[in-house]
This record gives sequence, structure tokens and C-alpha cells, in this order.
Amino acid sequence: MVLTEIPASHGAAASDTPPDWRMDASKGVSCLVLSGSWLSHDATLPQFSGDIASVGASLTCDTRNVSNWDTGLIAFLWDVRRACDESGKVFDIGSLPHPMQQLLNLLPDRAAPALPTRSKKLPFLERVGIRSIAILAEIGIVAGLAGRTCLAAYRSLFGKAGLRRSDLLSDLYNAGPSALVIVGVVNFLVGAILAFVGAVQLQKFAAGIYVASLVGIATVREMAAVMTAIIMAGRTGGAYAARISTMQGNEEIDALKVFGISVSSYLILPAVLSLVFTMPFLYLYGCLIGMLGGYIVAISMLDITSLGYFHQTIIAFGIGQFIFGFIKSIVFGAFIGLTSCRIGLKAGRSAADVGIAATHAVVIGIVGVIALDALFAIIANSVGI
Repeated sequence: MVLTEIPASHGAAASDTPPDWRMDASKGVSCLVLSGSWLSHDATLPQFSGDIASVGASLTCDTRNVSNWDTGLIAFLWDVRRACDESGKVFDIGSLPHPMQQLLNLLPDRAAPALPTRSKKLPFLERVGIRSIAILAEIGIVAGLAGRTCLAAYRSLFGKAGLRRSDLLSDLYNAGPSALVIVGVVNFLVGAILAFVGAVQLQKFAAGIYVASLVGIATVREMAAVMTAIIMAGRTGGAYAARISTMQGNEEIDALKVFGISVSSYLILPAVLSLVFTMPFLYLYGCLIGMLGGYIVAISMLDITSLGYFHQTIIAFGIGQFIFGFIKSIVFGAFIGLTSCRIGLKAGRSAADVGIAATHAVVIGIVGVIALDALFAIIANSVGI
């Protein structure tokens, strides 16, 4: 947009007059005299290079000979004002037309500071140390969150934790019955794959009956608990992180804190309890479905009877394997619930942060479950399970 300022007493100057400026101190007052057409798209505008130190305490402007102007003139005047500010002079804009004053006042007195240069890359050991300290600090925060959640669970036994039964029942349904289909499908396919791989190898040695032992031990000891936990990390853990991060963006978490409502009791406790309660039952369900998948593949590929398959499955493992899987599933459920809620609480407040929080919850949940399972394997080997 081009703004035109033509004083009535002077008449219209030629619109094609090139822009020009000069310093005038003939009347004892330093004045910046501007003339011509100051349109940035018509020609290259002159740059201000005057000696501000030689002017008086203040500098005024005379724009009576300016025919046309746009933001190019405002940029020039801004350079003048910044030069005066650096030299301790006063740039008086009172004589400028009102539109010029309005546009010039929208600009800051000083230019924005230059962005800091990128710092040098830290040494490898220093970066490892910083990252390790950050991970340890985050583990400490999650441990503190777990402690507050356990305290809230203890207080809930006496009805003093602020836990709403409707929230707990809703989370139990979402983490339990709603997940039966996906847990069943995945564990069935895993059991079928184990049976297929075992049958291809064992039938070479006329030991096809041991497919039942392979599927039973692998399912009860490892696969049912791990696969169920991975499914819940992707399905339920991501949902918890997205829900809490959305509440964070809507300032609902801040409202709870203002009203004195404990976030651990109101939000985190139902989520963690729902996973701790449902994971053992989903583990048992996954074991049965996984062994069913192995049974169907073994019966269809090998010359064994149903009675022989079930007998070999029963004698392959004892009750201790189920107890071990039970403990793992409970730990997996508590880990997924706590880490997902923690990621949701530390998320940003934008819409994009909701998706980021859900992604981080899924990734950390899956990696954490596999790492915990490796730790359980070491413990089981140490105690002879």
C-alpha cells in the first residue's frame, strides 16, 4: 500500500522525483530535510549515513517536499532514530505527519539483538554424562511419582485418597475387556508361529510331540507376558499420555492443583490400578490363546493326538512358571501406567505436543518392557526358575 502526503500550501511534487535527504542546521536547529518519492519498489532508497554526533541535542524532520512514500521511508526514519538513540540524541517525530508517526511508533527503539552463535559441540564423554544425569533425574521423578501413587492407593483403602470409583471402573474396562480382541489375536498368532517353527525343525528328528512343550514354556514364561505388555503400551499407555497431555494443554491440570486436588490420586492412581489389576488376567488369557494357536498348528502339521498334545503341555512346566509370569505382568502394568502418566504430565501445551507425548509413551513403554523382561530373565536364571 502506498501512502501519499501532499501539503496544500506546497503543491504536488513530481511523482518521479528521486528520493533525497540532507541535514540542515541553518536556523540553529538540526533538521533532517526529506524530498522526492520514497517508494521502495520504484528505486533503491538511499541509506542514512549522517554524522549524528555533529547535530544538537535533538533532531527534527521536514517532509513537506516528500511526494509519495511507503514503508521504505519508515525504514529510513527508523535507521535515523536508532542512530540518534545510540548517540544519546533525541529524535523528535512531532513534525512528521500523523500516519508516519503511527507506523514509526510500531517499531522498537532498538533493533533486535543478534541471535547467539551456535555453541561448539560438547565432547563425547561430557554429552554422555549430561544425558546420564538427565536419565537418572527422570528415574528419580518417576520413582517419586510411584511413591505418591502407592501412598494414594493406601489411603484409598480408607476412602481418603479422592479416588473416584467411576474413573477406576472406566479405566478398568478400557484396559481389560476392550483389549481382549487384540490381545487374543496377537497371542494366537505368536503361538501359531512358535508351533510352526518348532514343527519344521523337530519333525526332522521324529520329536514333533515336543512342539507342545516348546509352545507351552515359551508362552507361559515369556511371550504371553511380553506381547500383552507391548500391546498395552501401544494401546493403553499412549491413550493415557494423550489424555493427560490434552488436560495439560487445556489447563485442567492447573485447575486441579488450584483446587487442591491431588493429581496422583485423581488421575494417576486409576490409570495405574487399572493396568495392575487387568494385566495378570490378560496374561492368563494370552497364555490360553497362545497355546490354542500352537495346538491348531501342531495338530494340522504333525501326526499327534489332542490328548497327547495336552498331556505334553501340562508336564512341560509347573505352577512356578505361572507365578513368575504373574509377577512380570504386574510389574509391566505398573511401569506402563507410571511412565505414560509421567510423559503426559511433562508434555507441552500445544496440539502437536499431544501426539509427541503419545509417541514417546509408546516407544518408552515398549523399550522399557523389553528391558525389564531381560532383567527378569537374569533374575530367573540366578534363582534357578
